Amino acid sequence: MESYLLEMKGISKSFGPVKALKKASLNLKRGEVLALMGENGAGKSTLMNVLSGSLHPDEGEILLDGVQREIKNPIQARSLGIVKIHQELQIVPELDIAENIFLGRWQTAGIGFVQKKKMHDMAKECLKMLEWEMDTRTKLKDLRIGEQQLVEIAKAISCDAKIIVMDEPTSALSEPEAKKLFHVIEKLKNKGCGIIYITHRMEEVFKISDRLSVMRDGEYIGTKEAKETDNEEIIAMMVGRSVEEQYPKRDVKIGDVILEVKNLNFTPPKESFKRSLKDISFKVRAGEVLGIAGLAGAGRSEVFESIVGKHATCTTGEILIDGKALQIRSPKDAIDAGISFATEDRKGTGLVLGRSIGDNISLPIYDHYSSFGFMRDGEQKKDWIEYMNRLHVKAKSPNAPVSSLSGGNQQKVILARWLLTKPKVLLLDEPTRGIDVGAKEEIYLLINELAASGLAVVVISSELPEVIGICDRIITICEGRLTGEISRKEATQEILLAAATNRKDVVEA
Repeated sequence: MESYLLEMKGISKSFGPVKALKKASLNLKRGEVLALMGENGAGKSTLMNVLSGSLHPDEGEILLDGVQREIKNPIQARSLGIVKIHQELQIVPELDIAENIFLGRWQTAGIGFVQKKKMHDMAKECLKMLEWEMDTRTKLKDLRIGEQQLVEIAKAISCDAKIIVMDEPTSALSEPEAKKLFHVIEKLKNKGCGIIYITHRMEEVFKISDRLSVMRDGEYIGTKEAKETDNEEIIAMMVGRSVEEQYPKRDVKIGDVILEVKNLNFTPPKESFKRSLKDISFKVRAGEVLGIAGLAGAGRSEVFESIVGKHATCTTGEILIDGKALQIRSPKDAIDAGISFATEDRKGTGLVLGRSIGDNISLPIYDHYSSFGFMRDGEQKKDWIEYMNRLHVKAKSPNAPVSSLSGGNQQKVILARWLLTKPKVLLLDEPTRGIDVGAKEEIYLLINELAASGLAVVVISSELPEVIGICDRIITICEGRLTGEISRKEATQEILLAAATNRKDVVEA
């Protein structure tokens, strides 16, 4: 009988009447990467929270090296060699890298003094394994999101874990950073560490995993050897049906130019980690979906932020709507002009997690529902329900906390908010990051619907197949410069990648 590093058998967990896990199972071998697949709401996170001690199962058992264990809390899980790298970063921005890596385990001398030098030396060794050269005294608030993610991975390495759960570890990493991570994973495998890898990026799964386990609706569906399966089979297992086309077809009549950007330049302050922009110009027409491709850190997000006036004092150039030049000094000016911007950091800058779904939907236009200091609650609630129904937000009530929703439904709430402002232009930065296959398809259909209604839509995505699949035209950016413009018919991943890594000012399509 095969020996497993970890076995989870018949795990069930309910939250009131909702059964999140129904006798779910999982096993992990020593020195392997097991990809845990499933749509948002499939039960992956709940199962991993049981493993990491954050939740207690209603029934079932957990065996480590064949010995049954009761994991009461995350501290006990860590003592047993189980570490979870959360998708939502568990960091303290005001502390430095070393202090974050050893958070809750600061190295102390016998009389209680913190051994800072020892901590920094140990932190340097962790970063060395990640092949990342960075001063360990740098505060987390001064790092990019991708670099903060590397600190979380270094934290797991520092625990000398036997089992590491990685939840969307590359969602904020650039391609070079992701390659480093894969190299580290290979090192950990060679040391006998077992890794449970959760991601929605199918290409990653087949690149690094040995086996794939699939969950659906809280139940275990099956496990496949990575070499013996493919995208189509795994997606069918995840959604319970065959997915013939990942990207829905669209047949939209392209109209007149709505948005025109002329000679956009952005010079960030010296202390900023933002990418400067030089002479960015492009047009977007009614009914068109324009894609922006480029490597992480190329300046894609800075283009959107500059358009909506986030960096008004550091930006030059012209923004025109329907041929009329605008004076955009703040995001409010952009909203008033008909430009809406959904940021890439859904939980950091996109949502107010402590508020309800409805509050998040009407956030930019609260004053619209106010008369003489009183809120017109009836009108506001009517709009909440209308847009929740229109975007198929799965929730019992608009009064439910937005933090209780899955990633896909949270993304729909953000889209509902910006559609409520009645925009002419919709800027979407990584709209499908961290959401499952089924939710992605819904977002794609919604983008098609919005374009068909006459909106000009601009989408930033790190997934090249996605850009090709949903956009009519694609521009590429490298190091803050426009380097290519490619039609959907001509676009291939190879062409886009070549343009996105070309440091010349212009690449002919």
